Amino acid sequence: MEYVIEMLNITKKFGNFYANDNITLQLGKGEIHALLGENGAGKSTLMNILFGLYQPEEGEIKVNGKTANITNPNVANDLGIGMVHQHFMLVENLTVTENIILGNEPKKMGIVNIKDAAKEVAEISKLYGLNVDPYAKIEDISVGMQQRVEILKTLYRGANILIFDEPTASLTPQEIQELISIMKKLITEGKSIILITHKLQEIMDVSDRVTVIRKGQGIGTVVTAETNPEELATLMVGRQVTFKTEKGPSYPKEEILHVENLVVADNRGIEKVKGLNLSVRRGEIVGLAGIDGNGQSELIEAITGLRKPKSGSISINSKDVTGMKPRQITQAGLGHIPQDRHKHGLVLEFSVAHNAALQEYYHEPYSKNGIMNYSTVSEYAKKLIEEYDVRTQGEHELARALSGGNQQKLIIGREVSRDPDLLIAALPTRGLDVGAIEFIHKRLIEQRDNGKAVFLISFELDEVMNVSDRIAVIYDGKVVDTVIPGETTEQELGLLMAGHNKNARVKDRKAGDGRDV
Repeated sequence: MEYVIEMLNITKKFGNFYANDNITLQLGKGEIHALLGENGAGKSTLMNILFGLYQPEEGEIKVNGKTANITNPNVANDLGIGMVHQHFMLVENLTVTENIILGNEPKKMGIVNIKDAAKEVAEISKLYGLNVDPYAKIEDISVGMQQRVEILKTLYRGANILIFDEPTASLTPQEIQELISIMKKLITEGKSIILITHKLQEIMDVSDRVTVIRKGQGIGTVVTAETNPEELATLMVGRQVTFKTEKGPSYPKEEILHVENLVVADNRGIEKVKGLNLSVRRGEIVGLAGIDGNGQSELIEAITGLRKPKSGSISINSKDVTGMKPRQITQAGLGHIPQDRHKHGLVLEFSVAHNAALQEYYHEPYSKNGIMNYSTVSEYAKKLIEEYDVRTQGEHELARALSGGNQQKLIIGREVSRDPDLLIAALPTRGLDVGAIEFIHKRLIEQRDNGKAVFLISFELDEVMNVSDRIAVIYDGKVVDTVIPGETTEQELGLLMAGHNKNARVKDRKAGDGRDV
């Protein structure tokens, strides 16, 4: 096989911690090569070395057979290497074209030539089937479309080798399928791809080979066609993983969350939640299924106090919390795992310990008379780190330094350990490996079995089906139906999410040949 990238015996240390310990990865020309590992295993560190953001202590990098000294991302770009980061590097109030040319602006007589740049962006977009409007503002397009802009940025700069870091973590099932099609199209156009992902089925669907790393060390490289998800999961975490969530029946009691005729508008004043009704009872997990953009974000923000509703009511434990501030709602019995961990979950420049105490720091035992008890905060953080397997160098490390998955585990540990009456879990397993997903699902079920109410919002249909006791389907800002997981299918759920009427489908099946129409 002809290799376009060879990372040979790469070692990278942070202090005394080995993030990468003698790892070898080789990318073949025209290949999609998956890089698989647990949260904090060293995947992103290895790719940041290839992209020039870090320098290794030991090892050699070859690009197209020649040794390369990649000292910064500009060198990587010159070598034809582009990286699509997990957390997009986009300026929201700029257009697609302005973001793509940022730092590499084409000029005509000393003036930035937006028109010609937009034309080139449109041509590249059409060539690779990306279908991006070059004049759209980033803040006005979906997450999936923003990711296409990141891909366009690398292609505009002439990349032939693309690194995708957790590309599907924030995408809907439909967007994931579109991205897979785009990656395959890139390969047919002569590109080579390294794909970092935790999603084993995606690896099976799209990759040619898989390199597995565990705790900073290379476990091996396997041909995808010669393995299976169960074997890959075992290689990744070092033990057998249960893919089916084990849970007993639920025994719901009194209502904890009650939402009635709720209307919520977005930042532009457009109503996204339109007279929505919802309830979650003690002792049950209610999943919210829907295609992204149907009002989920605005609903969560209204319940948690991050956005004021236009009308309607929200109550927790029979207390009206409509329009209250987030702390008041938290004190009413709410725990919140936010869908955007950077925006609403963490203060990245704070330590792990300070982030662990974000919801509790203002009262005993964490502080007294306005003075923080740092030893208590530190001990609490150590407990969360151990209990939730947060891979970190210690409680004093900055939250920014953690991998995305470990940031997520820290938030989940903080919120679940508070034992709230109502836990809102928005995309709780986004960016987590299969072992961590198994662990988090068990914790959600434990909350339910301990008599708490859990409201799960997820774009992963298998997660909603496996974990929920009831599933509320949201479409165009309203709950259009509520179904029981054992009495429906992913296909039926998908049709409901697209706005199809359930009763009409049942009627059609009876009248026809038994198939959904």
